[in-house]
Amino acid sequence: MPENGLRSGQVADAAGVNVQTLRYYERLGLLAEPPRTGSGYRLYPVETVETVRFVKRAQELGFTLDDVQELLHLAEGGPADCDTARDLAQARIGVLESKIDGLIRMRGSLVELVTTCERPQAARRCPLLRALHSDRREP
Repeated sequence: MPENGLRSGQVADAAGVNVQTLRYYERLGLLAEPPRTGSGYRLYPVETVETVRFVKRAQELGFTLDDVQELLHLAEGGPADCDTARDLAQARIGVLESKIDGLIRMRGSLVELVTTCERPQAARRCPLLRALHSDRREP
C-alpha cells in the first residue's frame, strides 16, 4: 500500500465494494472527497476502507444511508453518543418489525391463493389472477 493513500480500486477491493459505490458514497457525503494525484487519480486515506466497511455493515443491519451518516458522526463522539445510536437502532427495529409483519401477511395471502389452485381445473376460476385484477384492497 502506498504511504500517501490508496487508489479507488484498492479501497474498493479491500472493502468488498465496487468503485462506483465509493463515488456514490462521496456524493452522499459519507466519504470525504479525497485529494487527487497529479495525474488525476483519487488517493483515499487508508482509514477509508474501514469507513466503507462500517457503512456496509450498518446497511446489512437495515440502517438507511441517512442513518449511516448519523452513525458515522456518532462514532466520532463520546460515550453519550451511545444513547443516540441505541435510539436509532430501536427505531430501525420498529421499521423492520413492520416490514416483517407485512411480508408475513403477503406470504399468507399467496399461500392461501396457491392452495385454492388445487381444486379440479373444471371447477375453478383462478383466484390468484382474480385477486390481482381486483380493485379491492386488503388491509
